[in-house]
Parts: sequence; structure tokens; C-alpha cells
Amino acid sequence: MDSRTLKVETGSRLITDVTRQVTDACHGRGDGLVNLFLPHATCGLALIETGSGTEDDLSAILDDVLPPVDRYRHRHGSTGHGRDHVLPAFISPSLSIPVLGGEPQLGTWQSIVIVDTNTDNRTRTLRISFLAG
Repeated sequence: MDSRTLKVETGSRLITDVTRQVTDACHGRGDGLVNLFLPHATCGLALIETGSGTEDDLSAILDDVLPPVDRYRHRHGSTGHGRDHVLPAFISPSLSIPVLGGEPQLGTWQSIVIVDTNTDNRTRTLRISFLAG
């Protein structure tokens, strides 16, 4: 297995598209699986369609399900930071995607994104591990 890390600045964005970086990491590797993992307690990975309003829809749903208010027992950091620690139970910090001929086998409208509600830490490490088939 080949594994590398990539630093990703999520800035003030809820959603950061990393499809290109993952595709580049798979290029020329043949068939296998790519596993993606965020070693953080406050963000997750998702496959979504970007640029079609899905980002705003996801933001609204997260605010409904996990409101950024001060109701959580986990209270250090900015107001509502407890929701950041609950997020990975809903949006997993890992994904596995089949790779054929060096290309991740994503659907036509699927993009790989980091979902990050944590305004206290906007530098993320994405581990990209390729397991040859």
C-alpha cells in the first residue's frame, strides 16, 4: 500500500472539493482501491454533486440537525463547537473508492469533498492510501 498525506486549507468554506487531488494521486497506478482518511475529530468526507446548490442544501440541513449553538456538553472553542465533534458520526472521516486504470470510479456528478464545520481549525490533513488490486 502506498500512502501519502496532503495538507488542505478549508478556510471559511463548509465544503472543500479535493476530487482533483485524489484523481492526481491515483493517476498511473492501475487498478485498486483508494482510501481517504481525515485524522481529525471535527470534519468528514462526502461524495456529493457540487455547483448545483447541494452545498447550500447541506449547510442548511447541518444547521437544522446540528445547530451551531451553545447546547452541547463539549463546550471548549467557539460557540457551537460541540457540533463539530458530533459531525463525524453523520459524515464519516473516511471513504474508499474503486480505481480502474488509474482513475477513481466516480459517478458523473460525484465530487469528493471535505465537510468542515470547525471554524477553530481550518488546516486539515488528508491521508490518501492506494491499495493495488
